[in-house]
This record gives sequence, structure tokens and C-alpha cells, in this order.
Amino acid sequence: MAGNRWVDPAPFEGVRPRLPWWFFLPRWVKVVLLPVGLLVLAGWLAVRLAVLAVRYPVAVFGGVTLYLVQVHGGLWGLVVVVLTGAGGLVIWAGLHRPTFVRHCWFRVLTEWRRATVYVPHWRTVTRLADLTKDNRGTEHRPKLRRVRSEGWRDRVRVKMIPAQSPDQWEARRDNLAHSFNAKSCRVRVLRPRVLELDFIHSDPLARPLAVPALSDDAAAVNLKRVVVGATENGRPWLLRLLGSQLLVVGVPGAGKGSVLWSIVWQLAPAIRAGLVRLVGIDPKGGMELGQCPDAFAKVVYDNGPDAVELLEEIAAEVKERASRYRGVRRLWARSTGEPFTVLIVDELADVIAYQTDKNLRDRATRAVQTITSQGRAPGFATVALVQDPRKEIVGFRHLFTTRVALRLDEPVQVDMVLGDGVRQRGAAAHEISENTPGVAWVKQDGQRKPERARAFHVTDADLVELSLFLTDATVHEFTGRTEGQEGMAA
Repeated sequence: MAGNRWVDPAPFEGVRPRLPWWFFLPRWVKVVLLPVGLLVLAGWLAVRLAVLAVRYPVAVFGGVTLYLVQVHGGLWGLVVVVLTGAGGLVIWAGLHRPTFVRHCWFRVLTEWRRATVYVPHWRTVTRLADLTKDNRGTEHRPKLRRVRSEGWRDRVRVKMIPAQSPDQWEARRDNLAHSFNAKSCRVRVLRPRVLELDFIHSDPLARPLAVPALSDDAAAVNLKRVVVGATENGRPWLLRLLGSQLLVVGVPGAGKGSVLWSIVWQLAPAIRAGLVRLVGIDPKGGMELGQCPDAFAKVVYDNGPDAVELLEEIAAEVKERASRYRGVRRLWARSTGEPFTVLIVDELADVIAYQTDKNLRDRATRAVQTITSQGRAPGFATVALVQDPRKEIVGFRHLFTTRVALRLDEPVQVDMVLGDGVRQRGAAAHEISENTPGVAWVKQDGQRKPERARAFHVTDADLVELSLFLTDATVHEFTGRTEGQEGMAA
């Protein structure tokens, strides 16, 4: 302190300005490099304009076209062109709405949402979500790549910064969804350092799907492409039965019955014609399969000796038919004259895990393993439904080539059912709503990307119709009935 003046003992030291490297070059070098710099700048501007045209083709080419029309045709020419184009779009939408929506409306919506939602807020959102990093004064920020809007969702491709993992984005899904005004967000890994974020605005599978009308054409039943519902992209949900084994997992009330009866419904024409044979086991006393017993050639309503004997009978048929096909054919076909057999086991755990008799439990497990591992070629498919996917319950999940995950309780169960890493590719079966039974994530061997779909909603009235459809042409053998039930059936 000197008089009334304060003297700072440590005077302010400003940061020395950092000048670019070219500032220190001699003047003649700058003159020589100036044309090169201008060419580089022109090339950079050309690339940026090309990128802009690729990302906003409707706005760029539409704007340029309208400008040229206005220059050469005047205001009235511009009005005529605008009215003609609008009328053509209205006619297109009226004649074939799906193509109009896919090729026109979604394109416009994509550009609008990219320009007004993602580009203006991308930097701020990634910063506040701690998805950026500062290194020596340089900010590393994830790059916003392609944006595609499909109405009910926006697909946003992102290139991660170095040393970043998908788990960091997975942990901030809710933050990202609310920041971009979406209901939810899915994170899918496309390839190293590249993610695709699905911002969901509505659920296309929110409403139940009515079953289609029953057909009399048995030849139209394609065992490689059985339609059991619809995917969230609007395409049919196709399940392969010929050459495949199917495992359906879900908590109570998740809609396992919807998947089961959708399969039976679509196979009904072939069942009535004798091309497909159903056998079933329902340890719940027939609460499920007993709703339409006429669909089954054989059915057992418990998990005791009758169920085990039926499984061993089917396993023996698998081996016997395979021995006859040896050297003749490699895969079952309708020309063999033998029916394609579908074994349906409702609550598989009751048969192979919860059965108190160890001998019956081991016999059932061996029989199911034989059918699932050897039944593909001779024309046997297993449709197994279970609630608990743990390894100690179903230790041979790998034998099921098609796996369906309905609503599950925990994230770890998704990987148990669909395979390791599938949840990172977007299969969030643990987030399926209780209000949408029948919605599932599906994974087939050889298919990297899981698919979200919903099975048909088969009502009690539909099962009555199915029973009447099958009654006239099928003869069934039932086991596990009481004498009173047999008298009623007679």
C-alpha cells in the first residue's frame, strides 16, 4: 500500500498470443502460395456446397429451380409451377400414399428435422451431456453424420470421439431423448466408432394386430416364411420353421400365447390338409393349448410320464426319419409324403427344470435336446415357450436358431435370450411396455441386426373359429385326459 494507492504485488500477465505458422513465412513465399491457398479454399467451398446439396437436396435443388423459373418466367410463371407441383403431389398422395410418404414426405421431414432440431442443438447437447472432451485447449466433439426421419423415429448416425465407448451413450439415452423432444432413444453400434441413435416419437406397434382371414389354400403355407405379425417398419413378421428351432421367452402377460397361436393360425390350412402335424405339451393343465385341442394330433396336459413319453416318441421319430433320409435327401420337403412336425411346449421349464422327479427331468431334457439338435433336416421343429431364460433353466439355448424376447425383467436377460452384444444393437426387450403384449425383439442365426415386431392378437372368438376350421378334416389323439373328458369327447 503506497499512500492511498494499491500496488498489486503480482502484476497481470496476459497470455502470449499464438500466431499461425504461415505468419512467420517470408513475404515472397506468401505471394507464391497465395494462388495455391485460393485454390484450396475454392475446393473446400465446393466440397461444402456438395455436402450441403447431399444433405438438403429438396431445399437446395427446389430453391435453385424456383429461382431459375422466377428469373426466366417471371412471377406468374413461378405461380404456375408452384401450383402445378402442389397438384401433382396431391394426386401422387391420393393414388399411392405409401410411395409418396416414403420418397417425398419423409425426405422433406428429414431435412426439416436436421436443420431445425439436430444441427442447431447438437453442440450444446453433447457438451451438457459430457460427451465431448477437451485436450490441450482443443475440443473433441462427436460428429453428426446422416439423419433419416421415418415419421415415428429419427435415425441419427454419429461418429464417436477417440477413447469413447457406446456405454457412455447408453448411459445418457434419456438425456438425449428429452433434449431432442423424443419419447425414448435407442443406441445401436454399426461399426467401430460409429453409432446410430434411434429417437422414437411414437410406437407403430402400439395397437393390437387382428389376425388375417383363414385360407383354404394349403399350398400357400410357406414353412420358411410364416407370417405371425408385423415389424415396426411395416413389413410382415416372418418366422422360419423349416430348418429352424424357436425359443420364445417372456414374463407372464408378455404375450407368449399371441406368438404361439399366430403360428398355429397360419399353419391351419396345412394342418387340415395333413401337410403339418402339431404335437403339444401344456404343463398348466391345458390352460393354453386346451383352448383349441383340435389343432393337435397329440397333446399332453401335464409334465409327468405322459409328457416325457411323448417327447421320447418324437425323438425316436427324428432318429428313424433321419436314418431313412440318409443318402437320399438333406432336408425335408413336401414331396416326401410325410407331415412336417411341430412340437409345441408351453412352459418348457416345467418339463426340464421344475419336474421333481429327477429321472423324468433328465429323460425330458435328453429328448428335447435330441429333437432340437437333430430335428432340422428330417422335418421337425420345436416351439418352446419359457419365462426364465437362465442357463440353469434352459442350458441349451444355443440349439434354438430363432429366439424371440418378449417383455423381460432385466437388461441382462436380453443377452441371455438373444445373445451377447445384441442389446448394444438396440434390442431393449426389458423396456417393452406392459400395455403392448405380443411385442418382441427377434434374433435369427445369421442375422446380425435384431428386429422389433408384434404378433397377431388371437382372441377367444378366433380360437373358436380356428377349432371349427380344423374339426371337419382332422382326427386327433389326446393323452392326459380323464375318463369323464373322454366320455364327453365321444
